[in-house]
Amino acid sequence: MSSSVFDSFLYRDMFSTADMREVFSDTAFVRRMTDTETALARAQAKVGIVPHEAAQRITDRVRPADLDLTRLRADTENVGYPVLPLVTQLAEQCGEAGGYLHWGATTQDIMDTATMLQCRDGLDLIASAVDRVRAALRRLAAEHIDTVTAGRTHLQHALPVTFGFRAAVWVSALDRHAERLVQARERDLMVQFGGAAGTLASLGPGPDALAVRAALASELGLRDPEITWHVARDGLNEIVALLAAIGGSLGKIAWDVSMMCSSEFGEVAEPFVTGRGASSTMPQKRNPISSELIVAAAKLLRDRASSMLDAMMQDFERATGPWHLEWVTVPEAFQLAASALHQAEFMLTGLEVDIDRMRANTALTGGLIVAEAVMMAVAPVLGRQRAHEVVYEACRDAIEQGQDLATALRRHPGLVAELGHTRIDELCDPANYLGSAHAMTRDVVNSHSRD
Repeated sequence: MSSSVFDSFLYRDMFSTADMREVFSDTAFVRRMTDTETALARAQAKVGIVPHEAAQRITDRVRPADLDLTRLRADTENVGYPVLPLVTQLAEQCGEAGGYLHWGATTQDIMDTATMLQCRDGLDLIASAVDRVRAALRRLAAEHIDTVTAGRTHLQHALPVTFGFRAAVWVSALDRHAERLVQARERDLMVQFGGAAGTLASLGPGPDALAVRAALASELGLRDPEITWHVARDGLNEIVALLAAIGGSLGKIAWDVSMMCSSEFGEVAEPFVTGRGASSTMPQKRNPISSELIVAAAKLLRDRASSMLDAMMQDFERATGPWHLEWVTVPEAFQLAASALHQAEFMLTGLEVDIDRMRANTALTGGLIVAEAVMMAVAPVLGRQRAHEVVYEACRDAIEQGQDLATALRRHPGLVAELGHTRIDELCDPANYLGSAHAMTRDVVNSHSRD
């Protein structure tokens, strides 16, 4: 029986992916806690705290697949945490060597480290998905580098841009997120080993305790932090905040696409799949389902980031409640981000672009979209303010009389004298007023060579 969209047989592939569900499954978490316990035994053997024979036996005999999961669940509910029940069963598997399991560690050491191992696997999936979405966007930007479309501000025509430029703006944010993912992995994926209050007092005051932590980090491929981070949760907060930011950037793309899919715009359409986006009553409907799911995920990710900020406020050397927020928030954030990226990859890889409709929409205002071009052309002679007033009057005339801008401009003798009919026509062609859109788009398209 399922109780949320993340495990629902109806919705789970709309709000998560199979690979990410596996990374944050109960079995994966138990396996990662077991990995941490066995790695700790080996690390302590290297330092000389645990006998090598015991560490080897622990490594050889521990079998996560042989755990009694029903017993583990019941004991976890009773204890409040899964580590003590887990260690009890693992020790039973290891015989006498089991007495060296969990030596000097505390519950949070094991759970935090296991979570970091899950986050590492999750970030691998996220980074790969981000790269695939970036590749799809670069293809769109390159293909439509000269496809003129209406640039819109406040949902109104502003100046002409190209669809390639718009796609390049989209991918530029994901390029920066890709850099942040690399930085977050290096900075935030830390081993946790501090003991009861974070001081490692159980291993004595000498250098052995810190040597164990370093060896444990090496065993697991995590960063060895300078100090225990039991109640310094900035690392996990940064990871979830980054997932939320990626979701926000994808949500911006999805919002643009969904609006361009509207009947009034008709400039793009999500990939056609029979029945996808269909209405139960309106046969003509082709709803932008992927965009809708991405926007929903982005909004949910914002809430997960907010929860992680709450979880940062922890009391003294062990939190009284905030830690538990992470148990819910971290897995859900990764699943939502994975879902948004999956939907974005599907949507952008097969996005249908109607070039003719984009050009027709650009012409809807009869050339008013390039009024700035005319103003800037005569500003050196009339001065910017006077040029603005003259062109403003021409725009008003065009609107009131139902004419295009070029016709209205020709009715102003001063403009005709200054510019001439041919130059007015050139200025009123949106394709001639794209500024550095082509150059900036090309720079973004080619920037993948620096990845």
